[in-house]
Amino acid sequence: MADPQEESKPLLSRVRGGSGRDRPEGVPACRSVQVGPGSTARRDLCLDQAVVFIEDAIQYRSINHRMDASSLWLYRWYYSSLCQWILSFTIFLILFLAFIETPSSLTSTADVRYRPVPWEPPCGLTEGLEALCLLVFAADVSVKSYLVGWAQFRKNPWLLAYLMVLVVSLMDWIVSLSLVCHEPLRVRRPLRPFFLMQNSSMMKKTLKCIRRSLPEMASVGLLLAIHLCLFTMFGMLLFTSEKQDAGQDKERLTYFRNLPEALTSLLVLLTTANNPDVMIPAYSKNRAYAIFFIAFTLIGSLFLMNLLTAIIYNQFRGYLMKSLQTSLLRRRLGTRAAYKVLSSVTAAGEAHPEGVGVKPQDFLHVLQKVQLDGDHKQAIMEKVRSHGGDLLSADEFQKLFDEFDKRVIKEPPLRPEYRSPFLRSAQFVFSHRYFDYLGNFMALGNLVTICVFLVLDADVPPEDRDDFVLGILNFVFILYYLLELLLKVLALGLRGYLAHPSNVFDGLLTVVLLVLEISTLAVYRFPHPGWKPEMLGLLSLWDMTRLVNMLLVFRFLRIIPSMKLMAVVASTIMDLIKNMRAFGGILVVVYYVFAIVGISLFRGVVVAPGNSRIPPWDLY
Repeated sequence: MADPQEESKPLLSRVRGGSGRDRPEGVPACRSVQVGPGSTARRDLCLDQAVVFIEDAIQYRSINHRMDASSLWLYRWYYSSLCQWILSFTIFLILFLAFIETPSSLTSTADVRYRPVPWEPPCGLTEGLEALCLLVFAADVSVKSYLVGWAQFRKNPWLLAYLMVLVVSLMDWIVSLSLVCHEPLRVRRPLRPFFLMQNSSMMKKTLKCIRRSLPEMASVGLLLAIHLCLFTMFGMLLFTSEKQDAGQDKERLTYFRNLPEALTSLLVLLTTANNPDVMIPAYSKNRAYAIFFIAFTLIGSLFLMNLLTAIIYNQFRGYLMKSLQTSLLRRRLGTRAAYKVLSSVTAAGEAHPEGVGVKPQDFLHVLQKVQLDGDHKQAIMEKVRSHGGDLLSADEFQKLFDEFDKRVIKEPPLRPEYRSPFLRSAQFVFSHRYFDYLGNFMALGNLVTICVFLVLDADVPPEDRDDFVLGILNFVFILYYLLELLLKVLALGLRGYLAHPSNVFDGLLTVVLLVLEISTLAVYRFPHPGWKPEMLGLLSLWDMTRLVNMLLVFRFLRIIPSMKLMAVVASTIMDLIKNMRAFGGILVVVYYVFAIVGISLFRGVVVAPGNSRIPPWDLY
């Protein structure tokens, strides 16, 4: 994470390749670009440095890395789409190995009564794949450590932990091969999720926020523990007396027999999972016993638990603001460094004092090399061209990068132009929003027909159902969906039709439904009364009908963009899912580690009633 004091340091200092050990000897800094022999190579180096600085600003990356020519090439290659895709696939592969290794999970069911014997990979297969993954990670940590330099590498705890985990994994891998895959414990398996965390900056930030929230969370947790212990002892005293009635005795024997059971009962009640079952035996005898459980629930569930939630929210909100400030600071540092480099090039070429501005031609040349999506690049290029031939000042240069924070609205492709008045009238009708309303009404009618037949056939076995009427109705609706697709393509053009995500959704489902309907007609002929043929091919008529109906129900989601309030809620949910990816990754890591540790701890065999030996993980 960037240091806030970093902005006051020279932008082309030693750690950035200005004139230190992170820059090889003989490579000049950009501030020394002058007209003369070798000026072209120095100019190209400065432009390449500006490209990297801009890419760092776009991706909120630190600019503390090597800046010589060879390092710049390696840096851009490492952050290229292909290299990052290879690294992501390697992480996925090494995490997926747990589903293939013993005990294998490649079965259709986990029930040992029905599942076949799982396939066990031979010794060396998964180890070979794991060795390839570890080699990729070794290359990854080597490139990272070289690019940031030894001084930054020693200060980065994630890179040090990355190297340590990699060394432990390699040593454990060698032990596995030496024992011919019969080792009692694999230490490297619980360490695999670390490769996922260290590759995600958002997961690192989330983990750091959780670590900072632990002290305040621990204070509330201590209050919860005191609350739980006090009410446990009070409950055991309350429901244990010299003369017990039936309600007290039943309550004691069921929930307060001893201290562990009483503690467990109230712990579950803290989550309201056993409410009101836990108080029913005592409450049925005397209503006054409900005061104990109500007081426990009010203090624990409604006060302390909400207090814990508020603390977590407050901590994450504060850390989110700090994270945004750090990201904006990194963008400012990157853009300022790019401006300094390009202004030095301008000063050398025009004999101006350093820092007067940046030539638009140089910036456009640099922007062509930047790895950036085409929409934002085009918007920035148009803004630069509209500036004219004057030099860009520091403020103007900084404002150009505000375009990255704006959402680019794509203009829809032009509609086809028809000379025929009839085709122009048809184009107007079928591109009108009322035609979309008609499609939504037809989708609603299709959903209602499916619901009606589900209700009518609820008590009829699948083999006795007559799908004649439903088959005819589905056939008619699918024909309408196909006609709607063709008419919209006629009105909007193919590119205009595909420019709308809702049309892509409709078109894809329509094509799938059409293929299924044609397959049904080809295998089971046209629907007729008493339409109950025997199974032919891969799917029975009932299975194909179920699949068609599920897709038709799923297609009804097309109404969401047509209703503004529903569209706002749906977009909010989608944005929430995107923003929760880091938390989802943390949950995946936690569950993965617990699953691996559980398998390692409980690995063994138990004797079943039929003297068959069943691994313990198959009992659940």
